[in-house]
Amino acid sequence: MVTSSRDPERTRQRILRAARREFVAKGFAGARVDAIARAASVNKRMLYHYFGDKEALFRAILREGIATNLDLVAAAPADPADLLPFLAARVLQRVDGIRLLQWEALGHGEGKLIAEDERRKAWVEGRQRLRDAQRAGHVHPDLDAEYLVLALMALTMFPLAFPQLVRMVTGTRAGDPEFQRRQARFLRRLGACLRPQPPGTAVRAAGRRGAGAPPAEARLQTKEKHQ
Repeated sequence: MVTSSRDPERTRQRILRAARREFVAKGFAGARVDAIARAASVNKRMLYHYFGDKEALFRAILREGIATNLDLVAAAPADPADLLPFLAARVLQRVDGIRLLQWEALGHGEGKLIAEDERRKAWVEGRQRLRDAQRAGHVHPDLDAEYLVLALMALTMFPLAFPQLVRMVTGTRAGDPEFQRRQARFLRRLGACLRPQPPGTAVRAAGRRGAGAPPAEARLQTKEKHQ
């Protein structure tokens, strides 16, 4: 086992990679520092030298996720028709992050989370970006931005969080290209529904669906109204 290193940064990154695998596999409560040290080829003393304790190591893992979330918010398109497929594609690259959230939900529920205040920054940024999109006319203004953030997360994260339900409902797996293609098409169409509708659009759409009087009756009623 390696007990020293001439390259501190490389050692630190090796510990982080091993820790991420351990936390993803077992959650914070189930992860063991000695298992992380063995996987990283360092002794526990060196691990504590770099990170202090298990919680500090977990915080370091979370900080990487915070930075990624902030980058994602900054790069996200304003048009909801583009936003949903964009988020779904990014989530595919972050399956480990979803696993960490699942473990956290099981272990903490609604209790105080590790590094909660730091992590909230990305969601506050995301909410503000949606409000900016609403003011710019990209997103319907009647939608509550906070709950819209939750809805966007649910629509894009759910298939990877519950892959067994994806297979039962669609007959395909969340990792299959066919599922991803169909999901992207669905999310694009759904996102378009989040745009503000031009005046009169809802009325015309209702007429096309057959709501109200048939076209002939509508013309007759209009004619009688002006007589």
